[in-house]
Amino acid sequence: MRLWSAANLVSNAGTWMQMVVQNLLVLQITGSAALTGVSVAVQAAPGLLLGLAGGAVVDSWPRKLTATVSQAVLGLVAFTTASLVAFDILNVPLLLTLAAVTGLIATVDGPACALLGNDLVEAKDVPSAIALGSMVHSVGRLAGTALAGVAVAWFGTAAAYAANGLSFLVVAAVIPFLRPVAKALDRPAEPAGEKPQRKKRGSSREGLAFFLRRPQLVALAGITGLAAIFGRNYGLTLAVLVTGPLAGGAGDFGTVSTVLAIGGMTGAVLAGRLRKPSVRLVATLAATGALLQIAAGLSPTLSVLILLVGLMAIAESVSDTAGATVLQTDPPAHMRGRVLGVWRSASTGWGLIGPPLLGVLMELAGARGALVIGGLVIIGATGAGALLRSRRRTEPVAVVPAPRRPASEPVRELAQVA
Repeated sequence: MRLWSAANLVSNAGTWMQMVVQNLLVLQITGSAALTGVSVAVQAAPGLLLGLAGGAVVDSWPRKLTATVSQAVLGLVAFTTASLVAFDILNVPLLLTLAAVTGLIATVDGPACALLGNDLVEAKDVPSAIALGSMVHSVGRLAGTALAGVAVAWFGTAAAYAANGLSFLVVAAVIPFLRPVAKALDRPAEPAGEKPQRKKRGSSREGLAFFLRRPQLVALAGITGLAAIFGRNYGLTLAVLVTGPLAGGAGDFGTVSTVLAIGGMTGAVLAGRLRKPSVRLVATLAATGALLQIAAGLSPTLSVLILLVGLMAIAESVSDTAGATVLQTDPPAHMRGRVLGVWRSASTGWGLIGPPLLGVLMELAGARGALVIGGLVIIGATGAGALLRSRRRTEPVAVVPAPRRPASEPVRELAQVA
């Protein structure tokens, strides 16, 4: 697990190096903000449309092999982009093609790497593994953002893509040396004297049907989706709040962003202590974050906002870890890839819906109003869910009386026994 985390730290730093310069590169090539948005949509489209298929691939093939191949292919795409940029032959069709290929491979790579990380620890330590992954992501983001500026200044834009390609190869080279922990509870026992059956290929439709039949997974998707749309787009809402009603500048928003990152890492450390996360815990943390969001929307000064933002980030990080643990451990082992595929499609959908919806809401109600209304929506939804659940628990169960037997029936039974 330590080896895997170190490799992922390198990979996350490389990914963020590329992400920092990617939109700037698109703007330089196309000169159009609209085409920049199109490139983002093209890369996200496979996750929305083919997430189920990617999860089925993960369930059908050996996890280590799948993760190794997907990381190597992503590295090849990054190196190809770096070469095209270095020789100044990257154009719009090539750019969109590479974006689509990246999004397509990510539909397999995401669930494969997530589940592979969980395979390296005992079941009771999965929440800690997910929390550690969140911490690695946050540290890699900070390191990658800082390194991107240095790489571009010294070696040019292509250097960020080349560095990202190398980071993928680091992960691919580490995977063969990982030793997954055998989880006996996840493996059905084979009858004595029979050979183990070959792994059947998973169906995307089976994954969706399983997800929809699992009430706690549906509830988790509803809670997380509402929180993502109305409460997690802080890069948009807080930027407008800081530079607008609070009369701050870019530096002030940078401070808020730093506090968000620190709060996220703090929350990841706290989430590592979780042992039995539940959907109820996710809902409670979502409602707590929504209350803090409402307070942030009404904050009179920047200093009050910074304090609230730190608490919001902690609640969000712990909630994310708890939700990810439920998502990755509730389904049986042979369904987890497909469940994560369903989740990827859903999360891509609400990731695309959230920013435009919040933009319209801020146009109508302002930044403060958007934060307050969004918080109220989340609280109302979680409260309604809790009320519905409590009513179902208190509903009386109808008891059907057993049919009365004729008096002669015991005598007939005794005669049959005789």
